[in-house]
Amino acid sequence: MRNIGALVVGLALMASGAQAQAQAQAPRRQPQEANGYTRYELLAPGSGKFRIIYDITAVRPGATAFFNPIRKGSVASDESVTDLATGKPLKFAQVSGESAKTTGLPEADPASDYIRVELAHPVPAGGGEQRILIEKTYEDAKSYHVDGQDLVFDRGLGIKKNAVVLPKGYVLETCNYPSQVTQEADGRIRISFYNITPGEAPLKLRARPGVVSATPTSVKGGKFAERAKQTRDIVYFLQPPETHAFDLYHDYTEEQAGESRYINVVRTGSVATNPSAKNLDTGEAIPAVHLKGDQITKAGISGHGLGKITPDTEVVVFNFKPLEPGHSIRLRMSETYTDPDRYKLVGDELVFDRTFGRAENAVVLPKGWELTNSSAPVTVSRTEDGRVRLDFNNARPDEVEALFTAKRVAAQ
Repeated sequence: MRNIGALVVGLALMASGAQAQAQAQAPRRQPQEANGYTRYELLAPGSGKFRIIYDITAVRPGATAFFNPIRKGSVASDESVTDLATGKPLKFAQVSGESAKTTGLPEADPASDYIRVELAHPVPAGGGEQRILIEKTYEDAKSYHVDGQDLVFDRGLGIKKNAVVLPKGYVLETCNYPSQVTQEADGRIRISFYNITPGEAPLKLRARPGVVSATPTSVKGGKFAERAKQTRDIVYFLQPPETHAFDLYHDYTEEQAGESRYINVVRTGSVATNPSAKNLDTGEAIPAVHLKGDQITKAGISGHGLGKITPDTEVVVFNFKPLEPGHSIRLRMSETYTDPDRYKLVGDELVFDRTFGRAENAVVLPKGWELTNSSAPVTVSRTEDGRVRLDFNNARPDEVEALFTAKRVAAQ
């Protein structure tokens, strides 16, 4: 019996080892989606219904379809899907999990249903995207119900950027998750947040009847702009610190009809070289123009945080076809910066000291360097080639002071 038991254990270990080896050798499946933002508009009290407006980006290279799961316990209706680049409707159908597994989503849950969206064209390789807007109405009395005179919305939210809009005639009573609270133009109250934790947000809010005027706020300066809806993010790739140089790309969505250029103001003390850009929706290259001092004035460029233009003022301009009404474009601008004051080698220590104004900011260390200190909270991960990636995500409408140090790994 002992020999048989040992044989069984040995076979089990061999199988486990073979499975682990197969998993290690299997190519890593790229994520299906990125940059999700969900807006929940609570409908009539007692209906258990809420309208979902879901802004999501398909990023798996070559994908021709996108799959949006229908949450168990919810009944979906009134669906529509739009291609955000062109404003045109997209074809879609509700399919089973088994169908999803065989038509474009191998990791689909067989026990779930999905909305299968036919994309306008395959997702471009090399970091391309397909941005879509999914609209639907859910009926889910467990998540949205009446308690006495109050409304209760109690729902775990896995998407990282969310907003919940109360019905007209209701004011916020309580909210358990740190959120921006903003009154919209029609008087409704919006509760919005950017979840920077690795788990879902266990959102629970309560609203009570109450009427407030819909007059615009007297507070100026755009401080109430919705942080969760912002579309700018940036990634820095540090070169060896003695060069003071880093490559970067920053992404931005432009939606203003008639707009035909993006102006990137080079920070004082930095030198920008090798500018390039592309349309992430199509993968097409976008020309870049480097201007300095009087060249900026002659080009008729002002605003954009430039202030007074001096001989040292520097911008990079990316020109594209003027946007038609209802269209938008997702841009990726790439440059190399040199900044001796903010990125340098002190003794044997890499020092990076730079403020970040965007909600999403990432820095990739040079190969062979490891993080030793960070003044701001940061999440740490590894790139496919083993480099350290630091994500400084900020849900607040202010700047993050990203001061950190790193050292080379000692040879072993």
